[in-house]
Amino acid sequence: MTQRFDISQSDPQAYQAMLGLEMYIHKSGLKPQLLHLIKTRASQINGCAFCIDMHTKEARADGESEQRLYALNAWAETPFFTPAEQAALALTEVVTRVSEQAVPDAVYAEACQHFSEAEVTQLLMAIVTINGWNRLAIASQVLPGSNTVPVAD
Repeated sequence: MTQRFDISQSDPQAYQAMLGLEMYIHKSGLKPQLLHLIKTRASQINGCAFCIDMHTKEARADGESEQRLYALNAWAETPFFTPAEQAALALTEVVTRVSEQAVPDAVYAEACQHFSEAEVTQLLMAIVTINGWNRLAIASQVLPGSNTVPVAD
């Protein structure tokens, strides 16, 4: 597979707009560990190898356990995630798959049990943003492993 284009080079303004969303999310106050889970899970659903590679490396560098990363695609069947993380992951899954069905009231209500209205909005912005990055990475065929995120050992 050969990378088709590099958005940062082909359209720097579009890339800066996406980075603006990313910066908003990082300044939102949501915990980095939760953001890594959201980004990795959405990337798994979307089949974005580049983003899975990048976000699992980032998660490990920030102290995430191998066990939780390996079990992330089956999070609902494990005891490894907090109720708040489970609510965020459920929201991630339904929003990422929104073309299959609308966001169920129960999933939204569960998120509201663990997060304020502003935090739910921030979660949604994180989910929307990673879905955008996934689509750009898949369309451009950016190569997995080409990012330079340091990995903690």
